[in-house]
Amino acid sequence: QVQLVESGGDLVQPGGSLRLSCEASGFEFARRTMAWYRQVQGHQREWVATITGDGNSTAYTNSAKGRFTVTRDNAKNMVYLQMDNLKPQDTALYICNVLTWNAWGPGTRVTVSS
Repeated sequence: QVQLVESGGDLVQPGGSLRLSCEASGFEFARRTMAWYRQVQGHQREWVATITGDGNSTAYTNSAKGRFTVTRDNAKNMVYLQMDNLKPQDTALYICNVLTWNAWGPGTRVTVSS
């Protein structure tokens, strides 16, 4: 069974930082591209970042570029999203994804507010 579980979401002030984690199980993690998405209630799910299985290639949505960094630790079956200089518009449910099986985690909530 493919499973993804996110953690690390919190309430932070604008300009603050968070590191989100996604723990994967049930597949050969190191061979799979992973991605982060985010979703606001009533809005379409938005792609945020992608990292290839070997970690050598990453990509980001324009609003995250320069502020967010996606990394992975294949020995631990973990993928991370470091978020710096957070803005109120970053507020969302952040969701981990593995494309191969169209599998999604339950998400971890990030709220950026004063």
